[in-house]
Amino acid sequence: MWRQAALTALHRHGNLLTLVALLVVAFAAMAWWVPSGRFLRLANFEGLSYVAPELGLLAVATMAVMLTGGIDLSLIGIVNLAGILAGLLFHWAAGASRGPELAGLAVPWVTAGVGCALLVGALAGLLNGLLIARLRLTPILATIGTGQIFTGLALVLTGGPAIVGFPSAWQALGGGTLLGIAGPLWVLLGFAAGVGVLLSRTVWGRTLTLIGSGARAAEFAGLRTARALTLSYVLTGVLAAAAGVLLSARTNAAKSDYGTSYLLQAILVAVLAGTNPAGGRGSVPAVLLALCTLMLLSSGFQLMRFSNFLVDFIWGATLLGAMALWVLLRRGR
Repeated sequence: MWRQAALTALHRHGNLLTLVALLVVAFAAMAWWVPSGRFLRLANFEGLSYVAPELGLLAVATMAVMLTGGIDLSLIGIVNLAGILAGLLFHWAAGASRGPELAGLAVPWVTAGVGCALLVGALAGLLNGLLIARLRLTPILATIGTGQIFTGLALVLTGGPAIVGFPSAWQALGGGTLLGIAGPLWVLLGFAAGVGVLLSRTVWGRTLTLIGSGARAAEFAGLRTARALTLSYVLTGVLAAAAGVLLSARTNAAKSDYGTSYLLQAILVAVLAGTNPAGGRGSVPAVLLALCTLMLLSSGFQLMRFSNFLVDFIWGATLLGAMALWVLLRRGR
């Protein structure tokens, strides 16, 4: 009986166990390859805990929309637009001052900035959802177009240069700690837990899975697929805006072209986590494990002074390999 139970557990959680093994291998490899033990320093892991949540939010967003068989390539545009509009709000509130008065803006203004950023993300996601669910545009083409719109709007609002200078309370969102743990990490865990509950414990989440497994069958079953699909893009927009808040808070700046490398990495994390690009399968815990693996590798590459172009090549090749593996596994089944 114990053997049957073990086989059942392996069947249900085999993907998570594989990701744990991959995480252990990545950690051991970087600890061995990186010279002088720099990888194992506590400061290295503390730094990762401030940077990883931004990518983690985008990876969870990518997984959620991939669950429906779609994709959102406008995420970086939403990230930067949300941060820029929040920064403009703060500068408007401070008037002509860009010094102590801006840094000392009251917490209610910071709360308003967070609300403004998340509202921008929700509206941007709603636009994507309506184009895809109602007008039935192809997700990849629709979100490429809207991504250019969001980036262009951010460029118009700033004129090109970055918006520099945010309130101290805003910067604490990206650089503060709570109970000795990086604040951004709490943000990621909170959003990840919420998305996990929505996808696994609600009718809406089950509907998204069914849409990815077979959209036509879901419609014949009487499910409100258009509404569910639209809300999935609203969710991705909110997650991208939250990433924009963390990015601008960490860097104390917002610009139209920040975080451009995050898009490829977010897709890579989602695919490595076992998310089916064709839809119907995805897991938040798996995304978090894949995120940890990618961040460990990225940190090791930086410490070994790998060229950014070489790192991009590695991520691209890994993504293609993972996609090819998905195709082979589907054919095998």
